[in-house]
Formats: sequence, C-alpha cells, structure tokens
Amino acid sequence: MRRLLILLASLALGAGLWTAPAAAAPVSCGLTWGSLDKSAPTYARATVTDVRAGRHDCFDRLVVDLSGPVGGYHVSYVGTVTQDGSGQVVPLRGGAFLHVTVQAPAYDDAGKATFRPARPGEVVDVAGYQTFRQVAWAGSFEGRTGFGLGVRARLPFRVLVLENPARLVVDVAHAW
Repeated sequence: MRRLLILLASLALGAGLWTAPAAAAPVSCGLTWGSLDKSAPTYARATVTDVRAGRHDCFDRLVVDLSGPVGGYHVSYVGTVTQDGSGQVVPLRGGAFLHVTVQAPAYDDAGKATFRPARPGEVVDVAGYQTFRQVAWAGSFEGRTGFGLGVRARLPFRVLVLENPARLVVDVAHAW
C-alpha cells in the first residue's frame, strides 16, 4: 500500500498535478522620490476641512482635505516642528520630523473653525503604520495650517495636489 501511495505521488508530481504553494512575490516599489523640501507658494481661498491617513504597500499617506482648490504648501524635514505665531515646540514621536504646512486656514472668513482636531497631539491614529509614528496639530495662523508628522526615519517623500475632492497628499516611503 505504501509503495502504491509513493508511486501515485511521484506520478502526480511528475505530471505537474501537485505543486507546492508559491511564496508571495516581494513588492518592488521603484520609488524615485527624495527627501528635500517640496513647496508651491500660491494661496487659495480654500479652508482645511479634515485630515486622514492611509497605508499602502510602499508608503504611508497623509491627506489634508480642503473646501476648494489647493493653493500652496511647504513640506520639509526639520529638527523641531514649531507652531506658527507662538513658536511653541510640537512634541513628536519618531526618528525624523516633517513639518507640513498648507497655505489654507482651518477657519472661515468669520473666524469659525472649519477643522479642529479632537486630540491635537494625535490628529490621526497611525498606530501600526510602517513609517508614520504620529500626526500632530501645529496650529492655524495667518492663513496657514501646519501639522507635525513624526516618521520612523528620514525617508523619501512626495507631495501631490489632487482635485475632486480637493486635497493635499504627502506620501512617505517605507524604505529608500
């Protein structure tokens, strides 16, 4: 009986009817981003309405939603993120810090908030993300709104302006 089972298994293997499960193919990202400052100097009448984050195979993504067309922005690695106006340090976790500034206020023409985080030190829950460590509120002052983004290390990033709906996107790679 044992010889018969061995013979049948050998025939099935030889005929290609039985194969071992294939290993998952590694993701090849091929990212060509850098880690230098990225900016656009224009202003817009849009206001900040929300902030969210997402995980992808090759990067973590921060999204700042706006009420209208995206104006300018400035995103750069800094030694310390500070609040516009007060200069107060924004405490962040991580091995490197990105200061994300959107040329749009988080308040309307009457001064009413259009976005106010419930937890300024944890604007978005990024627990379990591969690169992000913390997203913190850095305030909204004189038509600009800032966020501190704590990341694992100084990794390549890109900035995208997307429409319909209007949003500023910051992607930070998982690796070089």
